[in-house]
Amino acid sequence: MSYISNIQKILNHIDDNLDKDLSVDILAEIANFSPYHFCRIFQWYVGYPVMKYVRIRRLEYVASEFSTGKKIIDIAMRYGFETYSGFAKAFKRHYGIAPEKYRIHNNIALPILSNLIHMNSYSIGGVILNPKFITHDTIKLVGYELKTTTIEGENSKEIPAFWQACIADGRLKKLHHAGFVKNHIEYGACFSIDPETGGYSYVIGVEAEENVVITDDFSTFTLPPATYAVFSTPPAKKADFTKSIQGTWQYIMNDWFPNSGYEYAPNCVDFEYFDRKNMSVNENVCDIYIPVVKVKNFD
Repeated sequence: MSYISNIQKILNHIDDNLDKDLSVDILAEIANFSPYHFCRIFQWYVGYPVMKYVRIRRLEYVASEFSTGKKIIDIAMRYGFETYSGFAKAFKRHYGIAPEKYRIHNNIALPILSNLIHMNSYSIGGVILNPKFITHDTIKLVGYELKTTTIEGENSKEIPAFWQACIADGRLKKLHHAGFVKNHIEYGACFSIDPETGGYSYVIGVEAEENVVITDDFSTFTLPPATYAVFSTPPAKKADFTKSIQGTWQYIMNDWFPNSGYEYAPNCVDFEYFDRKNMSVNENVCDIYIPVVKVKNFD
């Protein structure tokens, strides 16, 4: 079964079982993924963290039953909300209005089932070769941090803007001139995606020498040891470089992972690796490092 069909199966299961226990562990088991890998894949295809998606679907189904005349608390508890206060806060956060007012002014039909069969096309402008596999020990990064989110593709807009800002305001130049720099290869690393909110830290950094003093102008981050599948983006002109990187990510998630026999290694960090030797006016290339482990009983 393809990843997109598998996640579609999960979406169908969620809608059919909103009045039952739905947790990351339960849904991951149905998908035959590890919980960590499942959270990453679900966010990639759906655009929402899995439990946020479940919560939104429950709220939508509760709202669709307002017209039945049943008590709001009875409907909410049927769909897994344990207290009225908790439900009311979640409802207002999602709809921007209290459920009682929403009931007066709105009458919505049963939510339409989400459909992932149509996959977004992606363009990378070239061929992606099979990945290399590299094992790294702990890597110490020093640099700058951006708080972003996978929700509604905000990270795809905010990360390129963050790079441009660090270049324009001199932060990247300042980083490269710091005395602790081990080499001038730049990293763009994704730390700790929250399955509830989709929030995570994106770090622009360089490797630092051991046992050196880091000033307060910078933040320090640690990449844990891992085995990585390393993909090189197709060469691209500067204007198309961001598109090439994002297209390569789409290829990794949509095409490579489902057929690879690998999944995300838990509690590790993926990152983009920008070696200045691979940068020129007409040709820009970066490597994407994905921490992986083999899937048990893959066929």
